[in-house]
Amino acid sequence: MNVGIGLPIGDPATLLDWARRADAGPFSTLGLLDRLVFDNPEPLIALAVLAGATSRVRVQTEVLLAPLRDTALLAKQAATLDRMTGGRLVLGLGIGGREDDHQVAGVPVSARGRRLDEQLTVLRRIWAGEPYGDEVGPIGPAPARTGGPEVLFGGFKPVALERVARCGDGFLAAAPPSWAGGLFDTVRTFWKEYGRDGEPRIVAQVNAALGPQDVVDDARARMHAYYTFTGMADRMVAGMLTTPGEIRDAIAAFTDLGADEVMLYCYGLDPAQVDRLADVL
Repeated sequence: MNVGIGLPIGDPATLLDWARRADAGPFSTLGLLDRLVFDNPEPLIALAVLAGATSRVRVQTEVLLAPLRDTALLAKQAATLDRMTGGRLVLGLGIGGREDDHQVAGVPVSARGRRLDEQLTVLRRIWAGEPYGDEVGPIGPAPARTGGPEVLFGGFKPVALERVARCGDGFLAAAPPSWAGGLFDTVRTFWKEYGRDGEPRIVAQVNAALGPQDVVDDARARMHAYYTFTGMADRMVAGMLTTPGEIRDAIAAFTDLGADEVMLYCYGLDPAQVDRLADVL
């Protein structure tokens, strides 16, 4: 089982330390969340800096809110990062659900799913080196991976799970093992219905904090602030894993469900959590 680190968003200046520790340890991937109206780093810029400070780990958006972005520019940014990292970029995409993010970007919430589908068609065409349109030529550079970076989709509704099979490479599951299995099965069923070869890559996500009580308290407070908009922040924070045993059990459960990777998401800022989590594996 591959295990990655979901990076904290509270202080971008600390992330180089996190990334270097993870790159030196047993971790497979660095993941970063996305918001627009929030005090968090822009993920593509942040991951580009972190990719330059590492040599091995993948850099993964979880999830980038594509409908908030210009499609042609996103294609160029992603291809550039993928090319310069030798194919280490994984582009996790989603539609988002915060009204303020969409208001600032000028994208109606009601149109976000349709816009994402339209964007994927354009992204794939650009990454394939085809002209942007009848009167506009190709947009480079060519990505390192033929056809563009690996694209994963997050979400819970059937339309999001179907999108994985229709135009993606895999699924990002921000759900506990107790109900993630049903999501995995649905994704795999759609995958077969669309006649896709092989299996979708499935990445699970769990929230974790290891360390003294002040580290755990910091992580809980920051996670609560991030998810306050949902009205379910208390319940979500209560599910945070805070002991080595809980983390090992979650990884084992996702292994049994057939996940390919588990991302351990950290909200507390203490970079020593990377070393503590490495000791758990």
